[in-house]
Amino acid sequence: MKRFIIITAILLLLAVVCGGIVGFNFLRDNGIKQYFATMKPPAATVSTTIVKPSSWTPGVEAIGTVSAVRGVDLTVETAGIVREILFHANQKVADGAILLQLDDAVERADLEATKAQVAVVQTALERAIELQKRGVNPEATLDTARATATATEAQVAKLQAVLDQKRLTAPFSGTVGIPKIDLGQYLAPGTAVVTLQDLDTMRVDFSVPEQQLPLLKIDQTVRLGIGGGEMPFAGKIRGIDPKIDPASRLVTIRAEVANTEGKLTPGQFVQVRVELPEENNVLAVPQTALTSSLYGDFVFVVRPAKAAEAAPAPAAKPEEKPADKPAADAMKPAAEGAAAKPADKAAADPAKPATEAPKPELVLSQVFVKPGRRNNGMVEILEGIAAGDEVVTAGQNRLYNGMSVAVDNTIDPTKSANNQAAQQ
Repeated sequence: MKRFIIITAILLLLAVVCGGIVGFNFLRDNGIKQYFATMKPPAATVSTTIVKPSSWTPGVEAIGTVSAVRGVDLTVETAGIVREILFHANQKVADGAILLQLDDAVERADLEATKAQVAVVQTALERAIELQKRGVNPEATLDTARATATATEAQVAKLQAVLDQKRLTAPFSGTVGIPKIDLGQYLAPGTAVVTLQDLDTMRVDFSVPEQQLPLLKIDQTVRLGIGGGEMPFAGKIRGIDPKIDPASRLVTIRAEVANTEGKLTPGQFVQVRVELPEENNVLAVPQTALTSSLYGDFVFVVRPAKAAEAAPAPAAKPEEKPADKPAADAMKPAAEGAAAKPADKAAADPAKPATEAPKPELVLSQVFVKPGRRNNGMVEILEGIAAGDEVVTAGQNRLYNGMSVAVDNTIDPTKSANNQAAQQ
């Protein structure tokens, strides 16, 4: 019997220990589960901007190719050996300047001989005229002398033209490139010698879709940029092709722009924007605020959290009933002796400022929008948001609808880092 009691006690002790362990694990798991269920993630830091109606300058954008208004690759018209090169690379030359001289010794000798023959023929013509006046010389002899004199003068003009072809001159003022020939080199007709470009005024050829053709007209302002989003060059439309390419459905446009600083180079690709009339009261946000997905384009709008979503305030103490007042009055001396009330503490220390009201919690609202035109880092919003909305412009990674956020606008993503550093 004693052994049975001992075994029973041991079993009861084991049951109590096992029950305690199981209960402890159950309470621990339940507590962990409840903690993570009620735990709120930390607020994400974002940068925002307030949507305001603004002026909008729409435009037609394209990619163009730069070329000189006057540019040509100079070639020789006749064969010969290079005797003189009278220019160097990147030299500015005037209209009619001599650039290249071929060996013309033979042609020059032929010209001198022909000029001497012209003098003899001219003397014979004068003698024939004098004899004709005296009635000694027949009319046929005078006609022959005149024809010979005319033919000789034509031969002189021909030789002079051949001699001029041995000399390459600039057809207009401009800048020459790198010489493509060397001294003593034999040149055949049509051999390229150097390129000549007038860099003071440039033209840009670009194409736009046929749907945008009605928006364009002659003398419309055109902005050009080399890269980086900036378009420092301004020009005018000088020509619109009256024919649309049936294969590509594009129309070719030509614009001219001054190049006084020489930053544009023939053959260069540039960004082209044809500016259209300005519009007012347009809602636009930075392009960094717009996110595209398979479901559509959306932005995150920062809004104050609703009362139900905000953290619950500490519960107020219930009012004391009249029956409980004596007991409460009896406890007052002990309470006053132990510690002062918070309100009394604040009154006792007037130098301490009153506690500021906590700022309202900010949450995100995912709003799908309808984007429109884009210009200079901004995108037009046609539907979805209204003026006064606070839109997230940076920090959209891992954001979701209803997430708590903190706004930090010390960095503006719409401006370059260099500009922001200069302003600080």
